[in-house]
Amino acid sequence: MGDATTPVALTARGLTKTYGAGEGAVTAVDHVDLDIPGGVLTAVMGPSGSGKTTLVHLLAGLDRPDSGEVWVGDDELTGLSDKKLAQVRGRVVGFVFQGFNLIQTMSGRDNIVLPLRLNRLPQDEAWLATLVEMLGIERELDRRPYEMSGGQQQRVAIARALITRPRVVLADEPTGNLDTHASAQILSHLRTSCRELGQSVVMVTHDPTAASYAGRVLLFANGRVEGHITDPTPESVLAGLDALAGVER
Repeated sequence: MGDATTPVALTARGLTKTYGAGEGAVTAVDHVDLDIPGGVLTAVMGPSGSGKTTLVHLLAGLDRPDSGEVWVGDDELTGLSDKKLAQVRGRVVGFVFQGFNLIQTMSGRDNIVLPLRLNRLPQDEAWLATLVEMLGIERELDRRPYEMSGGQQQRVAIARALITRPRVVLADEPTGNLDTHASAQILSHLRTSCRELGQSVVMVTHDPTAASYAGRVLLFANGRVEGHITDPTPESVLAGLDALAGVER
């Protein structure tokens, strides 16, 4: 998972999360060790209920594991108080959600820079301009989200996720509410942010075509990483998912 020339943006060791107790207990994430390389779009795929969304929530610090550790750069997330976790997460982790999660009463610009204000970080106008140009959202800066298409809203959401220059961006089904054309644009922008800006992105998706935009795919089943695909194509991803059927409970 990376080599001496590839920095590691995020590390998980022994990550475990179980819901429920007794016979009804479900282990959603089962002693996962993981290294997420810098500058790479990594897709996480697996059957429904495999635990992939729980995994990403643990990596993002949105949920706490029962055991194990998550490191983002030099910051260990799992041992922090809620207040400290919120402070660290605001600096080192960005989020892109399926439902965009933009504030409807705020302009595109104000939505983008909101993480800077919440985390009391300085605003770098040159970096904002770089993101706006890369994502093609000049016209969206003065619009409210309800005046934008779904694809435009998601591009604004990506700019918001990138504005703090986080070590890693976690994206949960970021194209799930978009049509094919808008999905392709969003995936292309995510890939470009990795290749040209050195960003690290971890994306949960159920779509083999979406996964083919990634540099690598992690195949997740039964709460564990069961394999990975480098330089994926839709066909190789489908073959990998078919193989997962043999390891499901």
